[in-house]
Amino acid sequence: MEHIELTVAVNAPAQKVWDAITNWEAQSQWMLGTKVWPVDGDGTGVGGKIEAFTGIWRIGFLDTMEITIWEAPTRCDVLHTGRVVRGTGTFEVISVSPTSSNFVWSEDLDLPLGILGKVGFTLLRPGFVFGVRKSLEKFARLVEQGAL
Repeated sequence: MEHIELTVAVNAPAQKVWDAITNWEAQSQWMLGTKVWPVDGDGTGVGGKIEAFTGIWRIGFLDTMEITIWEAPTRCDVLHTGRVVRGTGTFEVISVSPTSSNFVWSEDLDLPLGILGKVGFTLLRPGFVFGVRKSLEKFARLVEQGAL
């Protein structure tokens, strides 16, 4: 398993951050190269299903997920069930004050292809983390501006 965890400060109340982070379709506005949508209904609650395509044009991969923990307005865990991305992901919103929060994005990834996947991810990890960090910074700006 590979663990990745990033935190971004957001100058907004925790509920506003939660509402923005669990608006799955809106993730397409801030998550680099990714389009997200719920599969059934609004994709909320334990058992809700979400899909995300990451890539450019038709080159990329589909990430299928099922919500395993739903503790609104603080935590959502998903189980990645796709061919490429497997493992668990967590979105956590931590209230810092009535007007500010921290959003913690973490993944425990079960890499495909054994040792080859581990070596490949070691090489790709810095770029992956950079992209996620930039995406989270954009998320914070959009929430603070009231655009999400």
